[in-house]
Amino acid sequence: MGEMLEWLQFVLAPQVINGASIGVAVVLMALGLTIIFGLLDVINMAHGEFYAIGAYAAVALLGVGLPFWWALGLTPLLMAVVGYATERALIQRVFHSKERHTLTLLLTFGLAIILEDALKIVFGANPLRLEPPISGASEVFGLFFPNYRLFVMAMGSVVIATVWLVVFRTRLGAMVRAAAYDRHMAASLGVPVAVVYAGTFAFGVALAGLAGVLLAPIYSVFPTMGRDFVLIAFSVVIIGGMGSIKGAVIAGLVLTQIQSISSLYISPVWSDPLLFAIMVLVLMWRPQGLFGRLGHA
Repeated sequence: MGEMLEWLQFVLAPQVINGASIGVAVVLMALGLTIIFGLLDVINMAHGEFYAIGAYAAVALLGVGLPFWWALGLTPLLMAVVGYATERALIQRVFHSKERHTLTLLLTFGLAIILEDALKIVFGANPLRLEPPISGASEVFGLFFPNYRLFVMAMGSVVIATVWLVVFRTRLGAMVRAAAYDRHMAASLGVPVAVVYAGTFAFGVALAGLAGVLLAPIYSVFPTMGRDFVLIAFSVVIIGGMGSIKGAVIAGLVLTQIQSISSLYISPVWSDPLLFAIMVLVLMWRPQGLFGRLGHA
């Protein structure tokens, strides 16, 4: 009994906390993906690069002397501008084509390659490291956890709750869901659909940038950092249901816990294949994912 309690306290509990801290950041990424798909039917292949740009934006802002907290607040705003410009300059030009899905996928894939190479040119290929703005550790149930990871969990939870409230409890959210369900009907009722589309894409990109800032002090910052991380986010979106906010939150938190706890028993190189295996099993059982999609559930 004593050995079991020690295992729960000193082995399992730290993994759960670490998984939760990464999970909220994955959910932020997945929320951006699922909101963009749920409204625009656009699979944004450049989402990982926007996540990386958010991390590099924090590096640049810190480099000019701004404190981390300013970078944390300014980066999502800057990324929202980038997202809005991207939707207006690129996405909307092919959005109304009959081959919209193929064209937008290829367009964002090409954009991802360009952005990744641009990061290499501007910042170099060597990894950069940010020091956590909150040092030390706090005692939780007799265990000590890094204060910054606890902050990431708290901040991410607040942002996720805010997104849910905005989408499902405000007039703006009602307009977004109406445009997702039937854009022609929404337009006939006076909803500025074009502005809603651009704003939603910008919001999804801002969430990716915020995730990049939050995780920059935990992981190294390098040009290809979004490539692997976005695969996890796509798995979360597919398992939760393409376009489902609730599905993205639940699947993101559950999958990162599975990944974290499984690392106690299997090599870390098998963590991603494990997630993809779960995704395949879910799609075999429920092809539409666990939940519905934005505007339909």
